Amino acid sequence: MYRAIVVAFLACVGLVAAVASADRASADIVISVNKATQTLVVLVDGVERHNWTVSTGLAGGPPNGAFKVQRLERMWYSRTFHNSPMPYSIFFHGPYAIHGTYAVARLGHRASMGCVRLHPKNAATLFDLVRTNPGKTQIVVAVSSHVAAPPPMVEAPAAAAVVIPAKLEVTPPSDATGTVTPATPAGTLTIEE
Repeated sequence: MYRAIVVAFLACVGLVAAVASADRASADIVISVNKATQTLVVLVDGVERHNWTVSTGLAGGPPNGAFKVQRLERMWYSRTFHNSPMPYSIFFHGPYAIHGTYAVARLGHRASMGCVRLHPKNAATLFDLVRTNPGKTQIVVAVSSHVAAPPPMVEAPAAAAVVIPAKLEVTPPSDATGTVTPATPAGTLTIEE
C-alpha cells in the first residue's frame, strides 16, 4: 500500500513538472541588447524577467537587427580568438553569440571582439531559458534602446462604476445667431478650408 502511494505521488510530481516544462516551452522569449547602456533585458511573454549588465564589441559589434537562435553550445572555444572559452553560448548571427565571460570586471564596458558577454551565472540562466524553446526566441540588438515590455495591467477599483443614463438628450449645434446647423450625413466628413 505504501509503495502504491509513493508511486502515485511521484507520478503527480512528474505530471506537474511536465506541465511547468510545457508552459516554459510555449513562452515567447525576447532578448534585447542595448549597446549604448551595455545592458541585456530578457522578456518572457512580454514581461521583463531579467536585466543584466553586458559587454559588447570594442568595434561596435554585434550588428544591429533582429535575429533568431542559430545554435546553442554549453561550452564553446573560439576558433578565431585563441580558443577563448565561451560558456553557455547562444549563437545568433554567424560567429556572433551571447555567452558567459570570465572577464567580469569589464562588464558594463565595450570589451569583446563582437559578441555579447554576460556574467557566467547569468549566461547559464539565459542558456537554460532559451534551451526550452529556441524556436520562439528572438534576439534584438540595438544601439540605443531596448524592446519595451508592455505596461502592467491595472485593474479598475471595484467601487468605480460607469453610470449610463436611461435617456440621453443631445442638443444640436447652433451658430452665434441660434440657428441650428444641419448635421452631415452619417459616414461622411466635410472639411472646409
